[in-house]
Amino acid sequence: MSTQDRDHIMELLPQQREELLRMMQQRFETYVHRHPELEWTGVMAKLAANPSKLGSLHAMERTGGEPDVVGYDVESEEYLIFDCSAESPKGRRSLCYDHAALEARREHKPKDSAVGMAAAMGIELLSEEQYRRLQQLGAFDLKSSSWVRTPARIRELGGAIFCDRRYDTVFMYHNGAESYYAARGFRGCLRV
Repeated sequence: MSTQDRDHIMELLPQQREELLRMMQQRFETYVHRHPELEWTGVMAKLAANPSKLGSLHAMERTGGEPDVVGYDVESEEYLIFDCSAESPKGRRSLCYDHAALEARREHKPKDSAVGMAAAMGIELLSEEQYRRLQQLGAFDLKSSSWVRTPARIRELGGAIFCDRRYDTVFMYHNGAESYYAARGFRGCLRV
């Protein structure tokens, strides 16, 4: 994601907002099994009350995430929106894990890091638990993989974790945080 993209991430024209909300509503109604007890009117009310979240939602959509509502956190009173694209979002691949990993690479640096790009988009990487929750809603990352939020103790030792789905099973793996691959991106969570 370029600096220019980051600087303009929150600015949506009225037509862009309408198109984004129409697309979100259509996806919400198409994939009812992801949120069987929730209604679009509640989601729409939260988005209307938090217009700054639309920029993040737009960034998720623009980078291929196909965001959708996957639940409601009763404690925080927020809807959870995850990237639900079949494979790790194409606009967020070939990234190392975080800024420290990006800086540690001496040659062949990727364009960005997963943590940095997520922060610029106003979202968080899914945790392993959230990733496994997503996988209960369908079969995701059958050909790709996704960085997930790495526990501090693993990151302090130079590692990072990622997940995918193979053989009808969700796997968690490790890699050096500075590594990056064309088939590995990240999935995010937006709370509204």
